[in-house]
Amino acid sequence: MTAPRRRRISARDGLRLSALDWEGPHGATPLLCLAGIARSSLDFRRIGARYAGQRRVVALDYAGHGESARAETPRRYAPQLAIQDVLDAMAALGLHRVALLGTSFGGILGMALGTLRPGVLAGLALNDTGPRLASPGLDTIRELIGRDPAFASLDDAIGFLRARLPPLGFAEADWPDLAERTYARGEDGRWHPRWDIRIAEVLPKPGDAAPDLWPFFRAIPAIPLLLVRGEASAVLAADTVQAMQAARPDMAVCALPGIGHSPPLLDAASLAAIDAWLARIP
Repeated sequence: MTAPRRRRISARDGLRLSALDWEGPHGATPLLCLAGIARSSLDFRRIGARYAGQRRVVALDYAGHGESARAETPRRYAPQLAIQDVLDAMAALGLHRVALLGTSFGGILGMALGTLRPGVLAGLALNDTGPRLASPGLDTIRELIGRDPAFASLDDAIGFLRARLPPLGFAEADWPDLAERTYARGEDGRWHPRWDIRIAEVLPKPGDAAPDLWPFFRAIPAIPLLLVRGEASAVLAADTVQAMQAARPDMAVCALPGIGHSPPLLDAASLAAIDAWLARIP
């Protein structure tokens, strides 16, 4: 795999953010990758290696995620501040216009950018996310990310992920890599989350109404638009996908049978869909 450069940048309030940066030709539109909640830039290592050389690829760690700094208060992890962090990172890294690939929460931020700064988006790919999210799936995510299991071994972490995650199409050899992208070994020898578990405090609480993100989706400019969806997703329902297609008939859809939330973008169908989407973006 092509090795990326680890970049350290500063948000407007001074909090240190981190990103992985794969080099690419200056003439091509960069690809900006935004991970799901509690995930990190490590999830895009294979995407970065695949497209490095064709275009620059940058994957960001949000505040409290991955190699980025932890905040003094969990209020700093609010979605509106995450959007500001993305804009700060784009400015610091010279990303003036991008093709944005967003998984789950990252796709929500992409839709928001389409409203707040439509000129920065040359294309948008949404990975199992949309303008209406199902509450049961969000409840499961909140419970998973709000605790530190402090696993005694990597095998324990693998076993936990196997038991808790929906079907994602992982090959046997993929599980250790997933566990190492999810947990890091601490000074105590145990394996801890690669995120600040206080992030769960800013997520909608059980019983809260899901946010209405349709204004963001409808405001996405006339740019190449792709949706990758796991057909077994507990977060993005089939009727929401149908409504999205009705609102944007030009949106390409890659449906993955039997796959839950959120597709890891390692399979041939997902990658072919991303290839086709990027081919429409100079």
